[in-house]
Amino acid sequence: MVIGAGFGGLAAAIRLGARGYRVTVLEKLDAPGGRAFVFRQDGFTFDAGPTIITVPFVFEELWTLAGRRFADDIDLRELDPFYRISLADGRFIDVCRDEAEMRRRVDVLFPGEGAGFLRFQAECRRLCDLAFLGQSDRPMHDLVGMAKLAPDLLTHGALRSVHGLAAKYVRDPDLRAILSFHPLLIGGDPFKTTAVYALIPELERRWGVHFAMGGTGALVQGLARLIAGQGSEIRCAEEVDEILVEGGRATGVRLGSGETLAADLVVSNADPGWTYGHLLRRTARRRWTERKVARARYSMSLFVWYFGTDKRYEDVPHHSILLGPRYRGLLDDIFRRKTLADDFSLYLHRPTATDPSLAPPGHDAFYVLSPVPNLSADIDWESAAEPYRRRIERHLSDTVLPGLAQSVVSSHVVTPPYFRDRLNTPLGAGFSLQPLLTQSAWFRPHNRSEEVEGLYLVGAGTHPGAGVPGVLCSAKILDTVVPHAETLR
Repeated sequence: MVIGAGFGGLAAAIRLGARGYRVTVLEKLDAPGGRAFVFRQDGFTFDAGPTIITVPFVFEELWTLAGRRFADDIDLRELDPFYRISLADGRFIDVCRDEAEMRRRVDVLFPGEGAGFLRFQAECRRLCDLAFLGQSDRPMHDLVGMAKLAPDLLTHGALRSVHGLAAKYVRDPDLRAILSFHPLLIGGDPFKTTAVYALIPELERRWGVHFAMGGTGALVQGLARLIAGQGSEIRCAEEVDEILVEGGRATGVRLGSGETLAADLVVSNADPGWTYGHLLRRTARRRWTERKVARARYSMSLFVWYFGTDKRYEDVPHHSILLGPRYRGLLDDIFRRKTLADDFSLYLHRPTATDPSLAPPGHDAFYVLSPVPNLSADIDWESAAEPYRRRIERHLSDTVLPGLAQSVVSSHVVTPPYFRDRLNTPLGAGFSLQPLLTQSAWFRPHNRSEEVEGLYLVGAGTHPGAGVPGVLCSAKILDTVVPHAETLR
């Protein structure tokens, strides 16, 4: 049994199917996807969550395991430039794959900083080799392995933050922001996230930034077809209420309807906080106790406005990062003061720049995402959501989308309670646990449960962490820790 049909659960099902298991995936929502759910309304298609694919081979491996060619099923387009990063004063830089060209662009916008940028990129490269290629698809279940890795991590600045690493190489505060914002893509504060996660820019440079035609939902549907082709099934609108345990071993699940389903092993793609805090609520736990789950440090949440316009904004790129007037101050408001600030930094997604089929002819589909405090903050989103949306709309209209208010013909808003109520994430966190040093590798909930035999964890909250490559690698770890089906017969 696999609990949850997000990317982690779907990838786990395919890998288990290739190892001889017959798999049933149980999904609470009425369609697979999890955080990669798809909203369709008024002729528009909106990907709810991840929109950037940086490491295509993690998908290609799954197609190969299922006996198919990825390129036969998915039209993946490389984007170059990757995205535009705009500063509050109107200056911007288009981030591209060619390092020499990037140095030139950096020197134009920030004279004299190009050499420091290259040194920062070289450090990102070393971290990618060490932490992503070296550890992301390997289990981190014992302290011995962590101890062997620690010297190299410390040598490369694991005790620094990502922002601290950028500050080591460049002086301009705006360039430091441009080089350090990436932890926000996986739920982390750039001033607190360990510098190990500076590997993200190297993932982009080494393997490119891609978009699947039809949207990220096309990848979800492709994975679902692979599962069906293996003889396994996905059951939607089936919420798991409890993991059944006998003699310290997972034996199946109980659904919200009361039906029980037996299984030789259980894989949870649910948030570890939900897995240990709710699905195992009647099982005694040694490490992930109720107190430990409650004290874990969860990521920020997200405010996302999906909207369609009755005209096209041809000058707006596929991906845009719109940095606000404050960087550290805004992050302090989100992660520490837990207040909804008057200003914001935004990610603007315009998929119709690449795939016009996601909107009616002559129209554009967008979503704009704003990092906001999680539900540990005292914010009444029922009353705060619409004023906040209007502020974002005014800002976009004044900057990159002139006349927006008069052009919107479809609108849908997601606030932090969505992540808590629909996706079962503690505190409505957008990315599960924060990627702090003390919540990484061995310190994260393990892929093979420490509490229950026959229970395995995949997804953003376990090792190696959030983001599409990390989530798919968490499923790859099952190849190492789950016995082949033949051994259970």
